This record gives sequence, C-alpha cells and structure tokens, in this order.
Amino acid sequence: MKMDVILNITKDMEDSLTDYQLNKLKESLIINFEKLEFIIKTDDLKHQEELDENTSMIESFISSKQIEGCSDRTIKYYKEIIDKFNDSFDKSIKKITTEEIRSYLSNYKEMSTCGSTTIDNIRRVLSSFFSWLEDEDYIIKSPIRRIHRIKTPTTVKEVLTDENLEKLRDECENIRDLSLIELLISTGMRVGELVNLNISNLNFEDRSCIVLGKGNKEREVYFDAKTKLHLKEYISKRNDTNDALFVSLREPHQRLSISGIELIVRNLGVNTNINKVHPHKFRRTLATMAIDKGMPVEQVQKLLGHVKIETTMHYAMVNQSNVKISHRRYIA
Repeated sequence: MKMDVILNITKDMEDSLTDYQLNKLKESLIINFEKLEFIIKTDDLKHQEELDENTSMIESFISSKQIEGCSDRTIKYYKEIIDKFNDSFDKSIKKITTEEIRSYLSNYKEMSTCGSTTIDNIRRVLSSFFSWLEDEDYIIKSPIRRIHRIKTPTTVKEVLTDENLEKLRDECENIRDLSLIELLISTGMRVGELVNLNISNLNFEDRSCIVLGKGNKEREVYFDAKTKLHLKEYISKRNDTNDALFVSLREPHQRLSISGIELIVRNLGVNTNINKVHPHKFRRTLATMAIDKGMPVEQVQKLLGHVKIETTMHYAMVNQSNVKISHRRYIA
C-alpha cells in the first residue's frame, strides 16, 4: 500500500520535476514512509468518527454553559434538546443545513402537537449551539441564522390577588411553609435562589438577604416586617444543625429541593382552589404590584436581578383597573 502511494505521488510530479529529482523524491518517500503505519478508512469508520465528533462537540458546548454559570436545570434542558436533535440526523452536525433544521422544527411541532412557544424555545437552544460551533470554528456559518424567531401568542399571565395571598397564608399548616410563602411574596426571588439560601444569608437588622442568581451573580433582596417575624419564629423552633434556611420537616431535615418547594406551593394552591400556583407566580406578582404602586421599572429590574429591562416588562403586567383610572384622569 505504501508503494502505491509513493508511485501515485511521483506520477503526479512527473511534469514538474526532472528524472533526478523524481528519484530523489521517491527515495525520500520510501525512507520516511517506512516509519509510518497506513490505515485505510472505510465509509463506516468515517461515519462513526463523524458521530463521535458530534458527541464531543455537544459535550464541549454543555461544558461551556456550565462555565458560564447556567443552572443544572438549564443545562439539563439544553442537553435534552440538542441530544434529541442530534439523534434525528445520522450525519455530522457540521453538515446539517438550514432547510433540514426547518423541517426538523416543523416535524417536531406536528408530531408532538406542542405550541409555538415550545418550538421557539427549541429554536433558541439550537441557535445558541450553532452560534457556539461558529465561534469555535467548527463551522463557517450557523445554518440557523436565517430561521427567525417564531411568533407566539401574547397572553396576559395571571398574578396572585391580595385575596389569593391571604388564602395561601391561611392554608399553611406550619411555620415553615408560612415563612416560605411570605419570603416568596415579599422578595420575588427565584425558586433556585430560595433553595440555596442559608440561615447565615439573612440580615434581620436590614430585613435583607443575599441570593445567588443566574450566572452566579449575587444580589441583595429585601423582605417585610411580617416575613421577618415568621422567619425568626421558624428558625427558633428548628432543632437541627442544617445550615439551609428551609429543610424537610422530618429527620434528617435535609435541605428542600426545587421540586420539594414546588410541591408545597402547588398543594397550597390546590387546597385553596387557586389556579396554577407555582413559585414563579409570586415573582410575577411582586413585579406587577411594585410597578402598580409606582416603583420605577429600573428599580424593579434590579430587585428581580434581570439583565435586560425588557424581561422585567414581560413579567410586570400592568393592572387593567389602573389603566382605566389613568385614561379617565388624562384623556377622558
């Protein structure tokens, strides 16, 4: 096989070199090729290498997201979407075209009967992945650039009314759950921030606490006097040594997980017949109440830990009754 390669090279160089030079080239190739081992790659081997490279690129992308400080939930969501996308193509990701991605999104929507919001979320994840491939020089240009944002219906999402909040408070059967609800109501923190809170993070004098938000960014949030009293009572009745602020009621009193807090809140909503109660709803409620009462949106943005003010405006749904009052005051 080596001699075949040498003969092919010298044949290609016949018109460019003299006989003497060709002989010297041939001698050099023989000497140097003697130290090398040649492997003929079959189509199957090349195909497998492409698939292995796909896996390697996905793992590198996920690692980059972990370094950026994305939460475990976000990392898992990204990996599930990209793995499912990769499994749908028996080829190198670097060879996937714009039309193939469009077909994938269209087929996904048809097969799963999911909404436009879900499809656009998948598009955003894939866009992030292919942009990373472009930045890392795996591909020349992202094939998803020409696939624009999918239009989704704009709906006014519900917030919790004052009456809802009182019902939830009354339904709490223990001081832990009441403290948890009060802290969500007054701070609007994310559930991921709540589960990571330790008792040492609380500053009762200033009625504040430091939370670790998205991208591992710390920020200070504030709670009211009622929350302070409930928290102090809850902590004083604890008989465990766990540093976590919220722990399970039963031994060994482990730190509550995100799913654990979601279950507590959801059960309170079911028991009070309040529609779709979840931790994030308290966050939206706080933003809406703050803006309704005149807090500048820039301060609400800082309170919630949003990078973009557009995100804050998306959370803060203006109360329709306030719109009616303002219309009568300024226009009617």
